Amino acid sequence: MSTYDVIVLGTGGIGSAALDQLARRGVRVLGIDRFDAGHDRGSSHGRTRVIRHAYYEHPDYVPLVRRAQTMWEELAADTGRTLYRRTGILQVGPPEGEVIDGVAKSAQQHAIPIERLDPQEVRVRFPGFVCDDNHVGLFEPMAGYLHVEECVVANLQSAVRHGAEHRSGVAIHGWQPDGDGVRVDTDAGQFTAGSMVITPGSWAADLLGDIGVTWRVLRKPLYWYATDDRRYDVERNCPVFMYETSDEIFYGFPCHDTSGLKVARHSGGEEITDPLTVDRDLDPAEEQRARDFLSRYLPGVTSNVTDHAVCLYTVTSDHHFVVDHHPRSDRVVFAAGLSGHGFKFAPALGQALAELALDGRSSLSVDFLGLDRFRQ
Repeated sequence: MSTYDVIVLGTGGIGSAALDQLARRGVRVLGIDRFDAGHDRGSSHGRTRVIRHAYYEHPDYVPLVRRAQTMWEELAADTGRTLYRRTGILQVGPPEGEVIDGVAKSAQQHAIPIERLDPQEVRVRFPGFVCDDNHVGLFEPMAGYLHVEECVVANLQSAVRHGAEHRSGVAIHGWQPDGDGVRVDTDAGQFTAGSMVITPGSWAADLLGDIGVTWRVLRKPLYWYATDDRRYDVERNCPVFMYETSDEIFYGFPCHDTSGLKVARHSGGEEITDPLTVDRDLDPAEEQRARDFLSRYLPGVTSNVTDHAVCLYTVTSDHHFVVDHHPRSDRVVFAAGLSGHGFKFAPALGQALAELALDGRSSLSVDFLGLDRFRQ
C-alpha cells in the first residue's frame, strides 16, 4: 500500500490541472485515471474548446475565467506548447434571449469590452454569417479557443516535472475515509493519502453518488465540415461563434486545420447510463440538425462531414458546477457536473481544489458553486 499527501482521482481537464497545482506546492501527490493522457472517452477532447469572458451563464464565473486565462498563458509559456488562440467570439440571438441578455449583463457588471452589432453590421463585419432581422450580435474580441488535448497533456507534463506521480490505465473501484485520511481501491491495489481530490467527469455518479446531487450524462456529437470558403478560415479572422436560435444553441470554430469547420449543438443531448459503452457512431438524424443549422446561418460551409466525435456532458439540475468539500469527509474535495462549459476554467479550478485540499479554503471565489444550493 502506497501513501501520499494527496491523491487526485481522474486526470482529465480539471484533474490534470489540480495535479499540477498540487505538485507545484511541493506535496507528494498521485494522479490516477482509467485512460491515457488526452484520451477521447470523456469530456476533454475534440481539439478545441471556447474560452470567453462575458459569461452568459452567470456573472460570478467572470473572475474565475479571468484567472484561468492568465494561468493558461503561464502554462503555455512554461511548457512551450501552443494552448490558446485569440479569435474573438461572435454570439448571435434574440436580444431578450438567454445568451445575448446574459452576455450583456456580465459584460456590464465586469467592464468587459464587447461590441453590439445589428443584423446588417453582423453581415458586413462577418460576411460568412447570417443574422436574422430580429436578432443581434455581440462580439467579444478577447475570446478565443483552447487546444484541449494539448492543454491536458501540458498540465500532466508540468505536474510530473514538479514531482507528481501519474498512473494511467488504472480503474478506480471506490474510496473511503481511513483514519486521518482516505483510502482508494483500484485494480492496481490500494493507495492512501492525507487528502483527496475527486474530479470524476462522467463517472460522478460512481464516485459522488451519495451527496444529494443528481448527475445526468448527455451524449454530445461534434462535427467537422469541409469548406473552401476562406471567410471561415482562422487566418482570415473568422471568429469562434455561438448562435441561439428559436429553440437551440449551436457553437463552432473556424477552420484551422484540414478537417474544416467544427460545429456542435450545446443544447439537447441524449441521456446515457454508462460512459464506457456510449455509442460513438455518427447518428444521421442528429447530424442533420447541425447540417440544417449551417445551411441556414453559415451557408458557405458544405454538408460534407470530414470527421466526427462524441463528447460527454455531466449536467447538474441548474447547469452550474459543484465545487466543495465532500460531506462525508473534510479530507476530500471535488469538482463535478461541469455541464458542458467547464473546461476553460480548468487551471483556476485546479488552484481552488489544491487550496481546498491543503488549506481548507480557497482564495478564489468558488462559494457560489458549493453544495449548499442543493440543500435549500
